[in-house]
Amino acid sequence: MSLRRIIKLATGQDINTCHTCYDCDISLTGEMDIPLGSLVQLALLNDEEALHSRTLWSDSVLEASCGACKRGLDLHAVMIALREESLRRTNTET
Repeated sequence: MSLRRIIKLATGQDINTCHTCYDCDISLTGEMDIPLGSLVQLALLNDEEALHSRTLWSDSVLEASCGACKRGLDLHAVMIALREESLRRTNTET
């Protein structure tokens, strides 16, 4: 199942509505390996890198993601769904 679909089912958020404006990008350079907007784009592309990025696992980024999208996409919920999917996939691999 695609990451986009997993996010949609888990949160009701359709990341396809992302306008790639990158207004959501926050400056927590030490805790991010990719910008928050790029994380959404990786999920749209169903790229596994989204599940393993330092950005996804940063609690500071997770906290800062609340209200980061000016167009109403709940990036906090998106990050939680991606974290849960990453953990699920890790647990099924072992």
